[in-house]
Amino acid sequence: MEAYTGFAEVYELFMDNIPYEEWCAYVTSLLKEQGIGDGLVLDLGCGTGSLTRLLAAEGYDMIGVDYSEEMLEIAMEHQAEAPDGILYLCQDMREFELYGTVRGIVSICDSMNYLLEYEDLVQVLKLANNYLDPGGVFIFDLNTLFKYREELGEQTIAENREEGSFIWENYFDEDEQINEYDLTLFIREEDGRYRRFEETHYQRAYELETVRQAVEEAGMELAAMYDAFTREPPKEDSSRVYVIAREKGKLRMQNAGR
Repeated sequence: MEAYTGFAEVYELFMDNIPYEEWCAYVTSLLKEQGIGDGLVLDLGCGTGSLTRLLAAEGYDMIGVDYSEEMLEIAMEHQAEAPDGILYLCQDMREFELYGTVRGIVSICDSMNYLLEYEDLVQVLKLANNYLDPGGVFIFDLNTLFKYREELGEQTIAENREEGSFIWENYFDEDEQINEYDLTLFIREEDGRYRRFEETHYQRAYELETVRQAVEEAGMELAAMYDAFTREPPKEDSSRVYVIAREKGKLRMQNAGR
């Protein structure tokens, strides 16, 4: 997994087109439909905490986990400006540890696509199952194979602004189902000169049947799979899907111990 390093300090600058408020409204509605209207929720792969802060404003007690120290430093700067009680932890999602269980776990903006191996996907789901309250849910999104193959693969995206520019080159390996992102950014400094950042990231496309298999192998229950921002099943041309996996096993174990 790649951590955002140099790009972290300009991440929010170039991600200002993401409608986090709308995404938060959708995720919150999914949580409430699963009976989670308050309580402790984990944001896995929280980045600079944009969604984490919005969920905290909705009344959830939030924990944010991310692998990038640089991204979490920015999240903590927001925390210093407007304290909201969020606990941030620098951890690899494949090995995350909590002090206890949580009512829900969320992971958006294709963080789960950074899991390049099927075994890692299963491991994260197993950890989620372990740290969820009985009947709790893990809600996460994924970029689809269609998106990498038809929308991103072999595409170059560029944007020029007064404060900086970026070039985002994509290469999709059909055999490995891995998308390589080569990011080059030029950020204007106060003296008018430009500083260059370069990073390479990799994401994997997962077939939906593979995701179903991973949920089952992790011991969880697949509660729903939606075409993003709808309640409709995924389509052949869905670019992003949302998965709701429910904790399974704790109630059975509690009943067996009675």
